[in-house]
Amino acid sequence: MLHFIKDITHKLLDFIKDDPVRPEISADFRVSNGRLVAALTDESTDNPDAMVCVSFHDFIPENVKDLDNTTQVPTTAVFYTIWSYKAGKGAELLYRAVKGIQEQYPSVTRFVTLSPKTNMARRFHLRNGAIVFRENIETINYEYTPIVNTDNSENNNEQRESINS
Repeated sequence: MLHFIKDITHKLLDFIKDDPVRPEISADFRVSNGRLVAALTDESTDNPDAMVCVSFHDFIPENVKDLDNTTQVPTTAVFYTIWSYKAGKGAELLYRAVKGIQEQYPSVTRFVTLSPKTNMARRFHLRNGAIVFRENIETINYEYTPIVNTDNSENNNEQRESINS
């Protein structure tokens, strides 16, 4: 199940402590002013399988400080940290989060990351269908192609396979 967390009291925010990418960012920041945390859980447990933090903008941030500048009418969803507790669940979470954001935030047409310059981040994003959009001084922006909304389930499966391959 996909959860979009915007409330500081949500119990899944307790797992922010496990963030290996940006542990210095507070839980309050992650759910305030145009930001949310997406969590993927399975139906039988209250524990997350994967989590990603998202910030909404009308530009593509180059560094963590840029995440302060959110907007009322965003065009870009920025995934600035992601981690998983089970193999394959990070990619599944990204796919489902993109789809959910498209449904809830129709003004958002771009999906990018604000990733550290690590081999792990590079392998993860390129393996899951992203391209390198821009290399910054301290970060890299990877861009994911938006999922085309269609009633054709075969098309949906093809889109998902391209994200997971």
